[in-house]
Amino acid sequence: MRRSAAAAALLLAGALAITPVTPVLAADTPYDVLVFSKTAGFRHDSIPAGIQAIRELGAANSFTVTATEDAAAFSAANLAQYEAVVFLNTTGDTLNASQQGAFESYIRSGRGYVGVHAAADTEYDWPFYGNLVGAYFASHPAIQQANVKVEHRGHAATAHLPQTWPRTDEWYNYRTNARSTARVLATLDESSYSGGGMGADHPHAWCKSFEGGRSFYTGGGHTQASYAEPAFRSHLLGGIRYAAGRSKADCRPESGYTALYNGSTTGWSQAGPGSFTNTDATLTSVGGMGLYWYSAKQFTNYSLKLDWRMA
Repeated sequence: MRRSAAAAALLLAGALAITPVTPVLAADTPYDVLVFSKTAGFRHDSIPAGIQAIRELGAANSFTVTATEDAAAFSAANLAQYEAVVFLNTTGDTLNASQQGAFESYIRSGRGYVGVHAAADTEYDWPFYGNLVGAYFASHPAIQQANVKVEHRGHAATAHLPQTWPRTDEWYNYRTNARSTARVLATLDESSYSGGGMGADHPHAWCKSFEGGRSFYTGGGHTQASYAEPAFRSHLLGGIRYAAGRSKADCRPESGYTALYNGSTTGWSQAGPGSFTNTDATLTSVGGMGLYWYSAKQFTNYSLKLDWRMA
């Protein structure tokens, strides 16, 4: 989009001046989810807890859940009844060639995939799956607390989260960085734990559009305790809703953008009535709708992205 610098200030001020509120969501149109947890390698003892958590989320959020470890469920006729398939801590080679073909057609028909934790430790010899999940598992340190840095809250899986989300889990290093093909929603702060192997840019959760379908992946979900955490359950629910087409998000890869506001108000100026509070990377207007603009630098040719909430 092309606008003058003055128009940019007005546009940004108008968006940032809206007072954030907790959104009230209408119930989703009912849908069906298949949870697949077959393992041909390491088996997580958290799988039953994960299945139960997704069943409870479904009961409260308008979707039915069918859980299976039978790869025969991956036939064209059977998959057609589901809006999304969750690969819950799957490991190893789980599907044969015909089952893989049926799943490829399913995704290309506009349906969705959710990968949880060890879903990235699955089907290393199936290129379609590798591209769908976004990155393969490489290694992990011991279970410990770490800080998840939420960098995009315009997605149902992360909209409820703070800018820094401390939690305990098993933290994966990946063979490649998903950022080149997916929209990274959250990263790991490697300075907050021991054993990180990807450096300053360590993607942890992401989403992508892929060959007509939708994909969401989260690196969380190793421990049984994960599935009792309200924030993680909401994170998982948001991913399922996106994959099933019940929540929209811009999941195109992003590069080349400069953050003008990400919690710090350095470089910003305010005029007119009222003021703005600044908490957890959220600006809230107080006492009026004054102008708030980025005065540190002038831009004349740009694409602008911003998030806002309104009552």
